[in-house]
Amino acid sequence: MQRSLADSRVKFRHLQCFLAVAQFGGVQKAAESLSITQPAVSKTVAELESILGVRLFERGRHGAVPTREGQLFMPHASACVSALRQGVDLLAREAGAAPATLDVGILPTVANALVPPVLKLFATQWPQVVVRLMTASNTELLARLKAGAIECAIGRLADPERMVGLSFEQLYREPLVAVVRAGHPLATRTAPPAALLDGFPVVLPQYGTLIRQSAESLLAAWGVPPLKSFVEMLSVSVGRALTLENDAVWFVPVSAVEYDLSRGELVRLALPFAGTEEPVGLILRTDTQPSPVARALIDAVRAVTRQRIAPVAGKPRARKHRGPAR
Repeated sequence: MQRSLADSRVKFRHLQCFLAVAQFGGVQKAAESLSITQPAVSKTVAELESILGVRLFERGRHGAVPTREGQLFMPHASACVSALRQGVDLLAREAGAAPATLDVGILPTVANALVPPVLKLFATQWPQVVVRLMTASNTELLARLKAGAIECAIGRLADPERMVGLSFEQLYREPLVAVVRAGHPLATRTAPPAALLDGFPVVLPQYGTLIRQSAESLLAAWGVPPLKSFVEMLSVSVGRALTLENDAVWFVPVSAVEYDLSRGELVRLALPFAGTEEPVGLILRTDTQPSPVARALIDAVRAVTRQRIAPVAGKPRARKHRGPAR
């Protein structure tokens, strides 16, 4: 098919459905996210495949997986949808018809410390913005960023193959800590014996995350035998509740519990946490430029993180990662 003819037949709805299926890995969740029926999504994707003359997804028991052609097409479809949304938002804002909107992703273990000061600073420049904040695992943040569902993410550097098409700017590094409630039997020990850990609930980061790997390495170095039971999750609110109410020992990035530590509600265990620092950074797509409102938020993120680490280490040198190492 001639390119000009294909260009004229591809519609916004085709790109929306394609990106939704790619993002959620199946037609059902894509339909729910778009508030349309599954048959409508399937029909629209089939139309797009017919227009382009290629198969965009391999469909099977485990959902819909983008083909090589689908992966090649995805960043361009995403850039097109993102650009159109930015244009509509800009016109609506200029006309006073509606506030600008901004979709941002952030790790739940980072959100507590960064979101309040960042949004406070951001609001001084953009007082009329609808910020749609999504907290999720690093893997999900990267997937949503590539699909164009969010404009930027604050997360962690992933394996090179997951970072293709993305840039990573290091903001700061933070260590893992183990915390308990004030008055916990382990709280006053200078170095609690590893065997005592077996007597209390343990809360670990979700399996497959970088901070989970750090926690497991720490436990092994501490001489803790394989845990017979534990809870794994990324929810800060539930981790906090288990620690305060169930005498749990919670392994968590320090920024997630800064407020509770400063108030004395939680205390850190005296364990050797050297080497558990993991970089937290700003993640953007390399095939598109942030909207003006997104750039303002990014500037606010940089300013806040500079203030956070300035008393300790001075101004950091930004480190960027663009795709896999060659």
